Amino acid sequence: MLISQILDEAETIRVVARNGGKTRIINGARSVYSLAMEAARTGTGLVALSERKGFGEAVDLDAAYKKGRLLSPINHPDPAHLHLTGTGLTHLGSAATRDSMHKKLSSDGEEQLTDSMKMFRMGLEGGKPAKGQTGVQPEWFYKGNGTMAVAPGAALLSPAFAEDAGEEPEVAGIYVIGDDGVPFRVGFTLSNEFSDHVTERVNYLFLAHSKLRNASFGPEILIGELPSDVRGSSRILRNGQLLWEKPFLSGEANMSHTIANLEHHHFKYSAFRQPGDVHVHMFGTATLSFADGIRTEAGDVFEIEAKDFGLPLRNPLEIEQPVKVAVKAL
Repeated sequence: MLISQILDEAETIRVVARNGGKTRIINGARSVYSLAMEAARTGTGLVALSERKGFGEAVDLDAAYKKGRLLSPINHPDPAHLHLTGTGLTHLGSAATRDSMHKKLSSDGEEQLTDSMKMFRMGLEGGKPAKGQTGVQPEWFYKGNGTMAVAPGAALLSPAFAEDAGEEPEVAGIYVIGDDGVPFRVGFTLSNEFSDHVTERVNYLFLAHSKLRNASFGPEILIGELPSDVRGSSRILRNGQLLWEKPFLSGEANMSHTIANLEHHHFKYSAFRQPGDVHVHMFGTATLSFADGIRTEAGDVFEIEAKDFGLPLRNPLEIEQPVKVAVKAL
């Protein structure tokens, strides 16, 4: 089942679902967040809960997308309680671009193993532990709270001070935290983990700066297990014409970590198990237009799609105006 949320003509949030047929409104669901929390509190699966509520009128999801009425597939009433985070160097082949960005030479000119390659090797050797055991922890980064989340179809805003504005096509896990602090996975969705790769390339310690950018995810959430072999496409359109396109792979068959291991190392921190919070955790990628020398411009459109996830995730790029910030003493 795929679920998403839209604004109807009366500006009311509607939760919609499809399972191989028409897209229909889930009766009585005020939002995906409220539906997920109800499922967590009642111990009912989302599919079963949705079927119990029943389905109403059909919705043209493509038309809603074109009208700008698709929302992020989950949000929180207080954006400060939605966390955008991610992990990198998790996919087979994902170290190549990062390694080239962070090359360093020894005094005699021979290349040494970079921190990126060390981290990648750690994942290859210990990222898929036996059931019941804990594997090596991955790289981890923070992107911001719900104020940084951009709905499908809306513009990704790159700060005026940014050196680059590049896409990262990824699968993300969507989670809510139950009243007792237990994380519940809602499902999986496409995401654009939008980053500044030039800033990151200056120095690996600038990674944190490079990730504090918008992110978009959706439009639909896949309920259930993540397919082991996800195959999709990432492309950039400029003036309506294809500028760049490349396939991307995800799913555990193409990863050096299990999803369970990545989830454990995120939620092992009590700060990420606060009741009622929402987490969007992105699992990494091995495909970047930046690696192919693409320099994006305002007006470019990023498009990420994979058949298991329904509609493509599409966002134009905008550059923010410069902002002068002055701190005032109290």
